[in-house]
Amino acid sequence: MQSSHLTILDESSTLYPSAPAFRIPRSDPTTGHVHDWLSISYQQFKEDVEYTARYYRGLLTSVGITDNSVVGLWLSGMSYQDVLHIYGISRAGYIPQLFSIRLPSPDVVLELLRKQDARALIYAPEFADATSNFPLSVFLALGKDEMVPRLEELPPLSPMSGDQTVFVFHTSGSTSGSPKLVPCSQRWLSTMLTKARFICAPHDPQRQDVSTWMGSMCHIAQNFMLIGALQHGSCTVQPTKIAFSSEELVDMIHRCHLNRLNQFSTFLSSQLRNARLHPKLLGQLQTLDEIVYSGLPLRSEDEEFAYHNGLKIKNLFGNTECGAMLLSVGGSGPDAALLRATPNTSYGFVPIDGTSGHQSSTQLLELVILADSGDCPDVSLRGTDGDFHTGDLFQEMGTGLYSFCGRNDDWIKSENSLRCDTRAIEDNVRATCGELIEECIVVGTGRPSPALFVEPAAGIDHNRLKRDIIRKTRTFHSRRYLHERITSPELIIIVPSKSLPRTVTKGNIRRRAVEEAYQLQLDSIFASLR
Repeated sequence: MQSSHLTILDESSTLYPSAPAFRIPRSDPTTGHVHDWLSISYQQFKEDVEYTARYYRGLLTSVGITDNSVVGLWLSGMSYQDVLHIYGISRAGYIPQLFSIRLPSPDVVLELLRKQDARALIYAPEFADATSNFPLSVFLALGKDEMVPRLEELPPLSPMSGDQTVFVFHTSGSTSGSPKLVPCSQRWLSTMLTKARFICAPHDPQRQDVSTWMGSMCHIAQNFMLIGALQHGSCTVQPTKIAFSSEELVDMIHRCHLNRLNQFSTFLSSQLRNARLHPKLLGQLQTLDEIVYSGLPLRSEDEEFAYHNGLKIKNLFGNTECGAMLLSVGGSGPDAALLRATPNTSYGFVPIDGTSGHQSSTQLLELVILADSGDCPDVSLRGTDGDFHTGDLFQEMGTGLYSFCGRNDDWIKSENSLRCDTRAIEDNVRATCGELIEECIVVGTGRPSPALFVEPAAGIDHNRLKRDIIRKTRTFHSRRYLHERITSPELIIIVPSKSLPRTVTKGNIRRRAVEEAYQLQLDSIFASLR
C-alpha cells in the first residue's frame, strides 16, 4: 500500500498511542490569556478523525455523494477542529478541495468548485450567507461535539494508483482573477511524505519533538509540516493566532516543551526584534533545537543577529505546487545560509536567457522541477517541455549549494508568505485609470497587503485621484485574496512625476528599489492600518 497522511496517522497511533499529537490552547475569553494547553494523544486524534469521517460519510451519502467525489472545505485551517474536518473528509473516502478564509469571494470559490467538479462544500460559520445560494450541497462545519454520532462503515485504507487525486489546493495568488487549481496525486503525496520525514527528523530520537503550527491547513506549508511531525510521533502546538506573541512563545517553551520553532519569516523577524531587547527571550530561543523559517528570506540584519547569537536557524524554501524543495545547510559555517535540494528529488538549475530583464555579472539559474521528480505537480501546471518552471532564480555558490536571487516574474510574497501578482494589479490600474496616471508600480513584499505607487498625470488632484483609483478598481479587487487587495486610499502613495527609481537602459521602474527607498513611509502606513 502506498503511504498517505491517513496511513501515517494509523501507524503512529499504534506506535505512539499515548504521546501528545497536539497541544491546544484554552484561553480566557475576556483577556485571551492561555491558562493551559490541552493534550490530544495520537490515539485520540485517530479516534476523532474516524468519528468525524463517519459523520461526513453518513451526511454525504445521504444526499447521493459517492466515493472519491471532490468535497470543498472553506475554513480558517488554524485549529485542531479544522484538521479533523480535512482528515475526516479524506478518511470518509472523499477528496478535500481546500479554500482559505483569505479568499473571501464566494463567486471565485464557486468557480473553482465547478472547475474541479466538486459535489459539496463544508463551510465555516462566517460564510453561511455567502454560500446559501450555491447550486451544490453545502453544510456548516460543526464542531466534533455537535456532530451526531454515526455508525457508517469507513472505506478501507486501500492502495491508490499514483495518478489518483487525493487533495486539491489552490495557488496562493490570483491569475486572471482567480487562483489556479493545484490537484495533488498519490504519487505527489508519497514524495511529500518522504521530504517531510527528512525535514522534520528529530535531533534527539529519544525525546519527543514539539513544534509550532506554521499556518493554515488550507495551504500547503502546515499540511507538509504536520505529515512530517506525524511520521516521527512529534507534537504540534496550536497557537492562539499565526502571529503569536513572544510571551506566548516562551509559554509554549516552558509548558509545552517546545523545541522546534516553525514560522514564516515575517513573524520570526518580530521574535528576533524582541530578542534584541529582552535577553531572557534570546536565551529561550538559544535553547531550541531548530528554528525553521519559510516564505521569504529573512532580512539580512535578522539573519546576522541569529547567526551571531548561535540561533539554529534554517531556511525552508518551497511553494504550493511542490511543497518544500530546498533547505539551508544550517550550523555556523560559511555555507550555513546556502540552500540545497531535498534528497530523492530531480531538479534542474537552468540558466535564464538574456530576455528576462535581469542584468547581472553573475549567472542566474531558474529552479526547474523535472518531470521525473515525484513532486513535479499536475500536468496542467507544467510547461510545454513537461517540466515545472518555478520562476525562482538562484546563483550557484558551490557544488549543489545555492543562494536565492529573487524571481523572474512580477510576483511578490505577502506577510503570510502568500503570493500576489503585481503586474495584474498594475495592468488593471492602467486600464481603468489610464487618463489619470503617468505610471504606477505595486510593492508589498512581506507586508499584509500590496501598496500602489502612482506618478499622476498633470493637473490631477491627489486626494481625488486616490478615491477614483479605489472606485474604478473595486470590482477587480473584490475577486482577489485579501492579501492581494488594495482597498484603502492610504495604500495609494502619490509621488512626483518621473521620481520613482528606474533602470538606466529601459527606464523601467525598479520594484525592489521603490520598496527600499520608501521603506520608512511604508512601515508607517502599515502600522497605522493594523
